[in-house]
Amino acid sequence: MRPRVVAGVGGTSGSPAVLRRAAAEARLRGAELWAVLAWEAPGAGVGGRHRVSLAPSLPVCRAEAVERLRDALSTAFGTTGAGVPVVGRAVRGTPGAALVDVARDEDCVLVVGTGSRGALQRRLWPSVARYCLAHAPCPVLAVPPSPLRTELAAARRRNVLRLRLDTRELTDLDGV
Repeated sequence: MRPRVVAGVGGTSGSPAVLRRAAAEARLRGAELWAVLAWEAPGAGVGGRHRVSLAPSLPVCRAEAVERLRDALSTAFGTTGAGVPVVGRAVRGTPGAALVDVARDEDCVLVVGTGSRGALQRRLWPSVARYCLAHAPCPVLAVPPSPLRTELAAARRRNVLRLRLDTRELTDLDGV
């Protein structure tokens, strides 16, 4: 079996960076790139066992996941492609467990995004990157968010909260 680099694709804007980093790692290793998007049926979380029937919605959920995966690949690589063989998989399950299951061989490398998470997000949703680091039998490469993305998120929060701009945050433009 050919070695593979498994990339976790999520609903975040960090997915293109993760996919591009995973493609670079696949080129370096002469491996295939497996882009994996995990999806769950509506109501599959806490208390979801008591729903009547989800059978009609499962094909729709899977089709939406496949479409999100295609969009993520298109956003990351455009028309030029990844430069390595790419396998796309939409897997039903929780993200961490699905990624660890796909990357179960020791010759795999698992690439995940760390994302920037606030205190509320950390309490409500477990970290996929932490789960993968703790459970994967193969090396895990965690891709941090771009510093520019962090600054943009801070600016958006300031705008939403209608806070004034702190001029000390501006860079020195005299040297430009």
